[in-house]
Amino acid sequence: MPLTINERITQIAVSGIRQFSNQLVDYPDAVNLTIGQPDFPTPESVKQAGIHAITNNLTGYSHNAGLIELRHAVSRFFNEKYHFSYKAETEIIITIGASEAIDAVFRTILEEGDEVILPAPCYTGYAPIITMCGAKVKYLDTSDTGFQPSPERLKGLITEKTKAVLFNFPSNPTGVTIDHDQMDQLAAVLKEQEIFILSDEIYSENTFVGEHRSFAGYPELRDRLFVIHGLSKSHSMTGWRIGFLLGPEALMQHCIKIHQYNSICAPLPSQYAAIEALGNSRHVPAEMNKEYIVRRDYVYGRLRAMGLDVVKPNGAFYIFPSIKDFGLTSFSFATHLLKSGGVACVPGSAFSEYGEGYIRISYAYAMPVLEKGMDRMESFIATLREERTIVPDKKLI
Repeated sequence: MPLTINERITQIAVSGIRQFSNQLVDYPDAVNLTIGQPDFPTPESVKQAGIHAITNNLTGYSHNAGLIELRHAVSRFFNEKYHFSYKAETEIIITIGASEAIDAVFRTILEEGDEVILPAPCYTGYAPIITMCGAKVKYLDTSDTGFQPSPERLKGLITEKTKAVLFNFPSNPTGVTIDHDQMDQLAAVLKEQEIFILSDEIYSENTFVGEHRSFAGYPELRDRLFVIHGLSKSHSMTGWRIGFLLGPEALMQHCIKIHQYNSICAPLPSQYAAIEALGNSRHVPAEMNKEYIVRRDYVYGRLRAMGLDVVKPNGAFYIFPSIKDFGLTSFSFATHLLKSGGVACVPGSAFSEYGEGYIRISYAYAMPVLEKGMDRMESFIATLREERTIVPDKKLI
């Protein structure tokens, strides 16, 4: 009998983000605007906390759910900043990044044939996990509603097979946040439905306009809500791999099983560094945001000057301009931009079919890099407009 592999895995492709960033090895002079990784160093005091842990041999296992000191720090942070409470002992798990938290939740709640609603365009890492769990994705199109999910469309997608809905705001790839009134309306719909809610708030600390609001602020949703968070973006700690999973005790007692058998616990030195990040280094994200706002405004202004239609993001560090006027699929546009224009971005189709006709640009790069990238992109677009021989790609939707 021939050896086979899990058929679900064969249905999954490498992330569109990585497909383009990985090509850069063949284009060493290209300007890379693909990856959502802060270019700031991890704060010095946070690094020192990790070094201290290593030097003092604090390098073993912790409790599966994480150091109780860190879980208390997470509980205090959300209580003091966002005014909702989760118990450190039973309602918080420290995970290996936010990605592992999402995986743990989906593997806990999903069964064969379930459906999960994803507002789209959406982050590339969600749908593959859902597929691996034997469930199906239902996309909620936000491409014609300013990238904010419509409560009416959400309600219309919910069926007896719907097990969960996942929100990610501020959004990757659009940088959009949910208006407060819109969130109230979404919460009202969800209140009447027996489905789980995942709220990926990894970019909450990178909110530029107004105050971030969480679905955890709605008591009527708390018994079936999971909040996903972490330090990768807020404190430039992508490689430290620290995430937070918060949820009701009745559900978390099952999520901890997935986490335990998958990874045992998060790296201990990283956990000690996280205690410092949530304690004495809470001010760091606001300092980074000052620079992100400068970068956002610069890139937004340059894209508008190029004649591109684009929604100004209110958070994260991505911008999602439309390239529909050029008659090319987003993949074709991004490929030509890389090969001919010397700039690497991510095609919008990587973020579902509802991202087609857009590209994602990360402005988590220093200003000289962004300036060079925008200069090259401007020249590339000017050349496209001069050429009247472009044949529209029939795959464009």
